[in-house]
Amino acid sequence: MTLHKKIEQSLERMMYASRWILAPIYFGLSLALLALSLKFFQELYHFLPHILEITEEDTILKLLTLIDLTLVASLTVIVMFSGYENFVSQMDIHHTAEKLEWLGTHDYGSLKIKVAASIVAISSIQLLKVFMNINAASNDKLMWYVLMHLTLVISALLLGYLDKLTKH
Repeated sequence: MTLHKKIEQSLERMMYASRWILAPIYFGLSLALLALSLKFFQELYHFLPHILEITEEDTILKLLTLIDLTLVASLTVIVMFSGYENFVSQMDIHHTAEKLEWLGTHDYGSLKIKVAASIVAISSIQLLKVFMNINAASNDKLMWYVLMHLTLVISALLLGYLDKLTKH
């Protein structure tokens, strides 16, 4: 074997092994998931004692905040597990343990689509919250919220379309 071939193989092994640098990042997402969970229950703790005093609009706004946090947490789980499986290593889950049905089924393309769709859903909730409290928003801000949301929707649609094109 030539020196050139040995160097090439060593570089390839090191590059392949470097994927493990991502593992702590995906673990960090589990800590972020814990932070989102704490924030969710903090919001719930502040919301429930006042449920009988607040208006229907405020109730809906609080519920939208809880749904928003739930969507972000769900997105975090999808990115954490799918990213780990796609880029680091397959998860070796014991056959007696509960396994998520979708685990191992998302490739990089479908992961991007899920992220884009989740971002659009989160943006929709934020826009709905602004519309629910429309008196507090200036026309300029309202226009920017709508433009940003439309940009995210169009981006997600284009990502989906490009993904569909590349799969055929």
